[in-house]
Amino acid sequence: MLDRASTFADPAIVELLKTRFIPVAIDQAYQRRQKDAEGEFYRKIALQGPRHDFEGSTTQGFYAATSSGALLFYNNYRGPGGEEGLIGELNAAFTVASVVQDVAPIADGELDRRYNPRPPEGGLVLRAHAKVLHGYDPPEDRFQKIFQEGLGRDNFWITAAEHEALVRGELPESLKLRLVRYHFVDNTRGEPPMWARDEVRSLSMTLKDGELRGSVSLSTADGKRSYDAEMLGYVETDGSKVTRMDIVVRGLFEGRGEYTKDPPPGKFPLAISFTIADGSDTADAIPPQGSRGWVEGYFE
Repeated sequence: MLDRASTFADPAIVELLKTRFIPVAIDQAYQRRQKDAEGEFYRKIALQGPRHDFEGSTTQGFYAATSSGALLFYNNYRGPGGEEGLIGELNAAFTVASVVQDVAPIADGELDRRYNPRPPEGGLVLRAHAKVLHGYDPPEDRFQKIFQEGLGRDNFWITAAEHEALVRGELPESLKLRLVRYHFVDNTRGEPPMWARDEVRSLSMTLKDGELRGSVSLSTADGKRSYDAEMLGYVETDGSKVTRMDIVVRGLFEGRGEYTKDPPPGKFPLAISFTIADGSDTADAIPPQGSRGWVEGYFE
């Protein structure tokens, strides 16, 4: 999210990427582990950079490479002047890469299904957005301001059986639990911890005449992270499928995760919205963060 609002909001960088490169955005937590052609190609590039621990650490950053997999530069700097430095590196990389190369295409081969999950056939995908409404201390710099204004984004997957139940006006327990455990999180500043089953202290959710109402209380055992919220939503069908599913959740969140540092002090208002994804956004195909590497567990 920091890069969306800084590096990739810079018109000069966007123009360079659009006209001189083939830009690719990935979740390196998948590609560095994939046992297929895509994973092998990514690891070939990353091995030439400073981050080599494909199992126990991150390899995130900006990579520019030739079509043969030769690394041109690696950059993971987000400090003052970072955009200007990246522009220079991109221009230099293009000069090197502009030499015509005869590169054989990579054979597709068998996909590593563990890291290429697809939405459930016959199910639904809902876009989820989270926002801290207020409560932060005044930002000290530009980057802190970006984090404070950040919008969390994820996708919520619903199975075919749950979709059929919604058409009948029912709310399956599996849907309720997955919704609150993996999507009632503060992902506005980074990757959040999910909720364990025993951290769902109370959950009430009903669907009547197309109106969804509910409340939830989530808390860790030590009480350092919690969320108490109310929800309101509307579900419409055409008799065979759900045509509308809009939900708004609002409540007080407290605490942080390892990668969601510097939240507002004390309890702060966190709102989360859900709406059906229509496939018009490339991001609609991204698997839920809570399913990363373990989609079976996400659907438990």
